[in-house]
Amino acid sequence: MYPENFRYTKEHEWVLVEGDTGTIGITDHAQEELGDIVYVDLPKIGARIEQGGSLGSVESVKAVSDIYSPAGGEVTDVNQALADAPEKLNTDPHGDGWLVKIRLSAPEEIAELMTAADYRKYVEAEK
Repeated sequence: MYPENFRYTKEHEWVLVEGDTGTIGITDHAQEELGDIVYVDLPKIGARIEQGGSLGSVESVKAVSDIYSPAGGEVTDVNQALADAPEKLNTDPHGDGWLVKIRLSAPEEIAELMTAADYRKYVEAEK
């Protein structure tokens, strides 16, 4: 359920690192907790984001939730498909439902995040 090559945060975001690029999204657990997602607010390309800083928000039928960046960097791409189809976050949170891509400013931050195994244990302990 949680891809092994991703890293995870306690706030239920993930990052996939490929070279100096990090692709960021929310986890399957997060989308389950949120319910039906109806709107996504994302930063503009070129925005600088700090690790742990807000990179936007997700609005569901239940609530609006901030999204916190698992790593710092500059936004290089935004998933424009979510503007017309925010439900992709519900149907494919670890694939087509990615949020942004950033150029990592401090790749060493990734080592502080949870592995898939650690994240699974964390989610189980939360229940």
